[in-house]
Parts: sequence; structure tokens; C-alpha cells
Amino acid sequence: MRTRLLALVAAVTLPIVSGCAGDPPAVLTLPAPTGPHPIGTLDLHLVDSSRPDPYEPGRRRELMVSLWYPARDGKQPFAPYLAPKAAARFIKANGLTEGSVRLPVTHARTGSPVLGGKLPVVLFSPGNGANRSDSTVVVEELASRGYLVVTVDHTHDAEEVEFPDGRLATHTMPAETPGEAQVAVRSADVRFVLDRLADLDGGGNPDVERRALPEGVKGAFDLGRVGMFGHSMGGAATATTMLEDPRIKAGLSLDGPVFGEVARKGVAVPYLLMSAKAQRALVPELAAFRGRLRGWKLNVKAEGAAHVSFSDAEVLYPQAAKLLGWGAPELRKQIGTLDPARGLAIQRAYPVAFFDRFLKSRPSPLLDGPSKSFPEITFIP
Repeated sequence: MRTRLLALVAAVTLPIVSGCAGDPPAVLTLPAPTGPHPIGTLDLHLVDSSRPDPYEPGRRRELMVSLWYPARDGKQPFAPYLAPKAAARFIKANGLTEGSVRLPVTHARTGSPVLGGKLPVVLFSPGNGANRSDSTVVVEELASRGYLVVTVDHTHDAEEVEFPDGRLATHTMPAETPGEAQVAVRSADVRFVLDRLADLDGGGNPDVERRALPEGVKGAFDLGRVGMFGHSMGGAATATTMLEDPRIKAGLSLDGPVFGEVARKGVAVPYLLMSAKAQRALVPELAAFRGRLRGWKLNVKAEGAAHVSFSDAEVLYPQAAKLLGWGAPELRKQIGTLDPARGLAIQRAYPVAFFDRFLKSRPSPLLDGPSKSFPEITFIP
């Protein structure tokens, strides 16, 4: 089963190759979110003292997560896309020197005060081998529209995770790890993070270093309105967590499969699958899962999209194409034939519409049928 799904759960890593010495650095950027709110972010270092790390014997399970939220405007610095050592390793692993490329700076200010009020919560799980920054475009869009988004690095599943003391945890998950076992670990990570969000909401500080929290964090989490989404293996983790934790009220999969018990049992929670390669006609587990869904359900397909079209690669690959030595045919091979600007619009519009409907009780006609605004989207019955 895992072999058949390798194309769906492969790590999404920017395969940049070195340019000529003396060239100015290639500066990669992310498009600004379009919501009405400026956004803030903070990182948390969490340790689950009740759970051993399945990928590092002798240690408790240790996680890095980031919170992204609507903020009161401030003068704090904008957060980097990756922490310094993680960024340096990422660049080196792709055959570059640190002076050859600059990774994006986000649009979230580190430590800005939270806007205020009870905010619906959305959790994000990235793809196999990917980092919690991998869908920053979608995360920032949701935060700018009033969601408190929590992105989770799954330690030793992610390619690199940097902790506050400078330690770098790399990908050590065995390649033969079954998909069902992998998503079980991820689901346990997410459920532990949800518990810590309750601590934060009550005024606690679960950060290991007890770093100061931004003003307004206490009382900001509406834990009665929690959704989750993920790309690829993160989509599979979303389905599993929906089964295991009733706090998840809505789940969105960005081209992800399903594994194990949830495929056999289904769920009664609203579920949206946005497909490129993850299609029910090709993946029997998805077809079985669909047949056992007992709540609202929708499967849409973005025509011309590739698997990475539902991640930041959709906007980063075109910027890096010259440095990569890619012409138009090679770029299409990587990100599909869907125009990147349209891919970006789809990434933003459909997750917002989904969570608006099920976490904010707002009408979202985009989910009711084909839209003239998005002719690339096909509704799959």
C-alpha cells in the first residue's frame, strides 16, 4: 500500500541547484495575504513528558509549533520562513551556499499582540518530510481572515526542526514506517498540542523555556471551533485525527491519502478533499473512506495541478526556475500545467470558504457547485 502512495506522500523540498559564483542571491518571496488583518506569530517549544519519541529512543516526544493569528499592528520584526540553522541546512542540502539564495520572510510579526476576542482554531500538519512552514501561503491567508492557525513540526518526520537551544533534529523516521503508524504519531502530536492550547487559553505557558507570550494570548482560543488541514501525509493525519479526537469539527485534505482504521470506519465530521494525484479512482482507501463519511463531504479536483500545487512550491518554484536551470517544460513537469497565479488563488479561496462555513457558520457558495470564478475546479461526485 505504501509503495502505491509514494507519489502522494513524498517530501516537498525545493531542489535548488547552485548558480555561478558572484551572482547576486536569488531572493524568494511569498505573496502577501489578502485578509483585513495584519498577522502575528509566535513559536512554542513543547515536550510531552508522557510519551517517548518513537524515532529517537531515550527521549520524550518534543515538538516545535507556531501560532499565526490576526494581530494589532506593531513594529516587531517579521518572522523568517525557517529558523537560522534549519534554513542553512535546507540551503546546503539543495547544493547552495548561504549567499546563493535568500529564503522568504513571512508577513507575520513575531510577538505582535493578538487582535482580541475568541478566535476559531485551525491546525496544520505538513507533508511527509516537510516543515511546518510548507504551506505558509494558506496559513497566512487564514490568519489574516480571523483564524488562529497552529502549525506543527512532526519531529524526525520533518526534514529539519530547530529548537531554541540551537539543536537541529533531522529526519530519522525509518523509510519503511507504514503510513498507518506514521499518521498515528502525527495524530498523537496534534492531540497533545490541542491540550497545550487549552493551557494557553487559560493563562498558562507550556513553552519549555517559558518565553514571554504576546499580549492577548490568554482567552484567544475558541476550542469549541477547531478545524484541521494538511498537505499530503498531513491530509492523512487530518483524517486520522478527526476519528480520534472529537474536538476536530472540520477537516481539509490537500491531496492527501488515508490510512488504516479511519478508511474502514469513516467519520461524521465535515471533510473536504482537494485532489491532484489523490483521486478516489486511483486510491482504493480514499474511495472506501468516502463511502463511509457520514457528514458533509466534498471532493474537488484542480485541473492541471500537480501534487506540490497545494503547497508553497506553487509560488516558490516559478521564482527559482532560472536558478534551477528549468525552462517552461521542466517547470510544468514539477508544478503541472495549472497557472501558478490560479493555483495560488485556489489555495486561498477554498480553505477559507470551507472553514468559514463550518467554523464561522458563514455562507460559502464556492462549495455549492462549480464557479465561474474558478473554472479549473471540477466537482467530483
